Amino acid sequence: MAERAVILFAHGARDARWSETLAELQRLVQARLPAAHVGIAYLEFQPPTLSGAIDRALAAGARAIDVMPVFWANGGHIGSDLPPLLAGLRARQPGLELRVLPVLSELPGMLEFIASAIATPGR
Repeated sequence: MAERAVILFAHGARDARWSETLAELQRLVQARLPAAHVGIAYLEFQPPTLSGAIDRALAAGARAIDVMPVFWANGGHIGSDLPPLLAGLRARQPGLELRVLPVLSELPGMLEFIASAIATPGR
């Protein structure tokens, strides 16, 4: 039973190849959090939905779930679409500890990392 879960929440795409990198990220996070349930959810175009992914995490025993938005910035989808989805989930599971982690651009060191990668010759 995994008491903690992390759901990697991404936009989704019509081309299934788009999600290959997200599956690799899931594998890497799972390797770093072996006792946790690490799932994937999509806003649109691909299954599972956020609700479906959270249901899977709950079935695996999760009581605390971190939603990691795999979105570059805190804008439209994260500011407008995610809050109602989370409100519905919280209403359905009132005892659930549900937390949203920062978007990619707000992770510590991310902008510096990318700037450095861009400025490094040969990349």
